[in-house]
Amino acid sequence: MKRQQLLLLILAFGVFSILNTEMGIIGILPMAAEMYQVDIVQAGMLVSLFALGVAIAGPTMPLLFSRFNRKHVMLLVLGVFTICNALAVVASDFQLLLVLRVVPAFFHPVYCALAFSVAAASVAPEDAPRAVARINMGVAAGMVVGVPISNVLAATFDFSMAMVFFAGVTGLMFLLTMAFVPDLPVTQPMRYGAQLSVLKRPPVWLAIVAVICLNGSIFGVYNYLADYLQKVAALPGELIAALLLVYGLLNICGSYLGGNLLARCPSTTVRLFPLCTIALYCLLFVGGGKLLPLLAALIVAWGILGGINANINQYLLACVASDAPDFSNGLFLTAANLGCMAGTMISGFFIRSLGLPFVVCGGLLLAAAALLLTKFVHCRADEQQATDCPIGS
Repeated sequence: MKRQQLLLLILAFGVFSILNTEMGIIGILPMAAEMYQVDIVQAGMLVSLFALGVAIAGPTMPLLFSRFNRKHVMLLVLGVFTICNALAVVASDFQLLLVLRVVPAFFHPVYCALAFSVAAASVAPEDAPRAVARINMGVAAGMVVGVPISNVLAATFDFSMAMVFFAGVTGLMFLLTMAFVPDLPVTQPMRYGAQLSVLKRPPVWLAIVAVICLNGSIFGVYNYLADYLQKVAALPGELIAALLLVYGLLNICGSYLGGNLLARCPSTTVRLFPLCTIALYCLLFVGGGKLLPLLAALIVAWGILGGINANINQYLLACVASDAPDFSNGLFLTAANLGCMAGTMISGFFIRSLGLPFVVCGGLLLAAAALLLTKFVHCRADEQQATDCPIGS
């Protein structure tokens, strides 16, 4: 039991180190623009190209590495991240910095997909959602904690010191993985064709679209939250920062809660989630911009829902493609990134057409689509795939 808990802890912190590299740079884009003498839009490519690399590599790289010893693959990925982050410390050219960001992005889905698969396989099937939730807590922490730490380091010292932080975290996880993670050979490697064959199943494609809608419903609105709080709710910058931090921290709590809910009542959790999201956005539209107590309460609920969302997304694809866990987790990562992009674009359309208060319309539209899709995925998954899938049990 102690070895199992240690393994889950290392995997969670390993995922944190990967997400820390991806998201931590968001808080220091102005410093990057100043240091490399580029405008903020160009600096934003450090984020957007990384996300594009993850989306492209999601279905392919975990598949390619699925036949190899999982500990060795994890060490390879952490080594690539550490080397690229270390080289970024001394990168004197912006184009070189972009390359050093894009290269590890293609290995990002490999580690994360393996972390989800190893975590689920390390426990009994009924406890898999709880184990996966631990990994999602690492994801949430990487998205929240890295931003303020890198910002403080860059503001106190310089931009390169934030790169030192990224390299130090991934380097530490490389050493801990080498020392404490047991050998994880793949005893019965699946043929690439067998894994790709899951794409022939209609429930898999329905689940992919459902994940796109679910993730888009959350992040499509959240990505404009800071602007909403400033221009619609008219809140001061310090309070906006505090509310965003609260949202992020509650993502971690939501991840833990989501794992327990999916382990105990998966079907109910999947079905109720879009309804809760719809109710939240309706309340936000009606009074969120006018009443601060209501707005604060909605952000608390929103943060928890955001954490639960990540678990549901992974769970849906794991259910309909449980016989190809690495590949299904790669599909999950790609679908989640595509959902973030699609949600941002759809909510942006409503902002341009109707104004910033109508940003929630994008989330409402996608949540309504997810509500229909999750019901259909549930039925099709039960009829056509994986009798061990706990949805509907």
